[in-house]
Amino acid sequence: MLLVEDHRDIAEMVYDYFERRGYVVDHAGDGVTGLHLAVTGSYDAIILDLLLPGLDGMEICEKLRKDARSAIPILMLTARDTVQDKISGLDVGADDYLVKPFDIQELEARVRALIRRNRGSVSPERLQVGDLSLDLGTLQVERSGHRLDISPTGLKILKILMRASPRLVTRPEIEREVWGEALPDSDTLRSHVYNLRKIVDKPFSGQMICTMQSIGYRLIDPHEEPTPDRP
Repeated sequence: MLLVEDHRDIAEMVYDYFERRGYVVDHAGDGVTGLHLAVTGSYDAIILDLLLPGLDGMEICEKLRKDARSAIPILMLTARDTVQDKISGLDVGADDYLVKPFDIQELEARVRALIRRNRGSVSPERLQVGDLSLDLGTLQVERSGHRLDISPTGLKILKILMRASPRLVTRPEIEREVWGEALPDSDTLRSHVYNLRKIVDKPFSGQMICTMQSIGYRLIDPHEEPTPDRP
């Protein structure tokens, strides 16, 4: 596991706790070193602070996803707790988001869930709904022949919706399958779906991801039935 955190007391607390729990932890105290380790090393997960010297967490996450095309699960640590901050972090490819100050046991539970989901995410299967396809072997998503870049957590949500399509999937169903026992706050799923819509729906003519307010989501083929108004 890689920890990228410039606050010494937080870094020591996290490092010592995870080492005692049997994890092998590398630590970087700045963004440039953190990015170098993330690209050249092999890690099950990255705990990434948002505000870092050199490169901030947003830049690191974006470079890992877009330039290095890395699918390593990333959990962002930050003192910023607004919905827009969460959306911004998830938009550049973070899988989870924990606000400081945090409980170290919750951090471990979230990291453990990310690692477990990532290890079990590859399957020799192809999902297809309308002109949207997801190859679970390569994790490649295409719509109308265009390749889409989606974060690992976004891929998990998309897989759930595609497998259930056109059935409505409730918010608790999605949250349990994606986050397991480490359930996120109420804004996290909504933020991931918001980002997923920007990639899957916005550049195309037909809306596929539909919301039933406060209940859940479903994915449809827009050519087979009318698209409900989105709340």
